[in-house]
Amino acid sequence: MAELTLDSVTKRFDDVVAVDGVSVDIEDGEFLVLVGPSGCGKSTTLRMIAGLESISEGDIRLGTTSLSGKRPKERDIAMVFQSYALYPHMSVRQNMSFGLEESTDLSKDAIRGQVDEAAAMLDIDELLERKPGELSGGQQQRVALGRAIVREPEVFLMDEPLSNLDAKLRAQMRTELQRIQEDLDTTTVYVTHDQTEAMTMGDRIAILDGGQLQQVGTPLEVYHKPANRFVAGFIGEPSMNFFEMEVQGDRIVGDDFAYPLSDETREAVGDASHVTLGIRPEDIEVVSEATDSHDFETVVDVVEPMGNENNVYLSFSPEEEHSFVATVGGMRSVEPGQPVVARFSEDAIHIFDSETGMALRNRSLAEMESSEPRL
Repeated sequence: MAELTLDSVTKRFDDVVAVDGVSVDIEDGEFLVLVGPSGCGKSTTLRMIAGLESISEGDIRLGTTSLSGKRPKERDIAMVFQSYALYPHMSVRQNMSFGLEESTDLSKDAIRGQVDEAAAMLDIDELLERKPGELSGGQQQRVALGRAIVREPEVFLMDEPLSNLDAKLRAQMRTELQRIQEDLDTTTVYVTHDQTEAMTMGDRIAILDGGQLQQVGTPLEVYHKPANRFVAGFIGEPSMNFFEMEVQGDRIVGDDFAYPLSDETREAVGDASHVTLGIRPEDIEVVSEATDSHDFETVVDVVEPMGNENNVYLSFSPEEEHSFVATVGGMRSVEPGQPVVARFSEDAIHIFDSETGMALRNRSLAEMESSEPRL
């Protein structure tokens, strides 16, 4: 049993509240990603789980056992740091063996067997007699993972372990980490500021901002049904487009366009007087002619070719300083200065309360799933 529970966990540094009442239930064998901007409290949260930081308020439990007051070595938790923290004078085998030698009564043969097994899993079995200085960054990262794996802990904690790798190797290691975690079926908490890592790796994502938990959900849930404007803007690349609007009867009106609302959407807006309309770049249709009340004339400002797709920055007039982005197919020919029509389908829009930032209306995830072909 390795359910990990964070129960109203708070951390204060003098007058600064770094983590503010975070509560998350992490299931046995789950891969949970803590994500957020720099300074949001994600690494501090991880360090409190590990016992490297004390808790100001709240509790952390592993199963039914409180970890409060327990030293790091008493928590049956293994941590992988951003810096690999390998002993440079030791071989790979010695680095991986050291923790077991210091904290267990296992025989040398048993330790050797566990190290050999972990090294084979990580494809570093041919590197066991080398020193860290003879290894590439990716190989050193595997050694750091192996050092954690041989301990066979109840929980893995990983603090931005891939951030020192180049883009191609980082993508490769993301896949390998997922495979290893699934094979071991060990509860894992993974910290990153990279929302791409969060979306591709996590069973669920916990999004922090300013020390406060904004939302916990599956990658699809936080992407398509964000709890608030912060989550909507943080998750997704390019980011969601936002337009500040005033509610006027059965429509919302902004500086550049008015958007008619259906009865259902107007009801969702409720008593709010000012709202933010959000729409993701891939949900904006770029067409040649306006045929609908949700079609708006625009001018192409900048085109970013990405290969399989193009990010097209649009303005409502050539003099407009602010632009928004639509994503179209990579074979689509679009040129700067070209007049086009941007279609904001009501099925795809999100509406947030401008005062609180809370979501008033999201696109239906169930409707989207039902429209996707099943494999």
